[in-house]
Amino acid sequence: MTRSLHVACLQTRPRPTFELALEDASSLVRAAASAGARWLLLPEYCGGLRTAGTRLAPPIADENQHPVLTGLCALARECSVWLSVGSIAVPASDGRIVNRGFLVNDGGEIVARYDKVHLFDVTLSANEAYVESAVVSPGATLVLANAPFGRIGHSICYDLRFPHLYRALAQAGAEFLCVPAAFTKLTGEAHWHVLNRARAIENGAFVLSPCAVGEIDGGGASYGHSLIVDPWGEILADGGSDHGFIDAVIDVDAVAEARRRIPSLAHDRSFALESINAVGS
Repeated sequence: MTRSLHVACLQTRPRPTFELALEDASSLVRAAASAGARWLLLPEYCGGLRTAGTRLAPPIADENQHPVLTGLCALARECSVWLSVGSIAVPASDGRIVNRGFLVNDGGEIVARYDKVHLFDVTLSANEAYVESAVVSPGATLVLANAPFGRIGHSICYDLRFPHLYRALAQAGAEFLCVPAAFTKLTGEAHWHVLNRARAIENGAFVLSPCAVGEIDGGGASYGHSLIVDPWGEILADGGSDHGFIDAVIDVDAVAEARRRIPSLAHDRSFALESINAVGS
């Protein structure tokens, strides 16, 4: 008997306020739940996102008073679904914020939290730069959550470019690697699909990547193209550039089969690095 699971990635738009963010997320949660999905995943900053110059400026609230998180927990309970809340902005102790994701069970209870480790400090062009560390305090802990339907490894957006993070999660038993994102349009067009497929192939895991889509209030745009990728690297669903959701019924046992066929997670070897100065005549 296979372990089948109906999953959905919700492709919300970046919304500048709590109210608009919750309205957008709620409509897609209800639609995906009505379609039969039992585990629904939301993008990074699904609790609200705007920008101010090179800085992110999401709306901020304490976790226990955050209207989007509170509303989504209630909605998970109402619809009897598991929710991965990609991330919201909560205050950090150093005056910045924490970019924090949550796993919420079908009773509306928060069962796991993950704080984004790698921060998006990049200059993409003369007109497009981001300094996430000016606003966000980084996390320092990987999170593996054991859910009734499988083991979930958490990450957020820019983490996708650091393969050792996912290998550590997979070697600890993760069957699902979650990558909620608000990937930029420029980097998404260049790298999004290949990076997600690579993480799936390297680790023999399902990669579930809900990505926001559309213009961001204050400047910038998110790429969309939410993805569901199987452990062999096949894209099962792609959200394209449309607001909405994608879903798939997946066989969780495909993880064990992929890892049986290519058991590279057990083949790591230690090695030295030798640096040689090669000079010509």
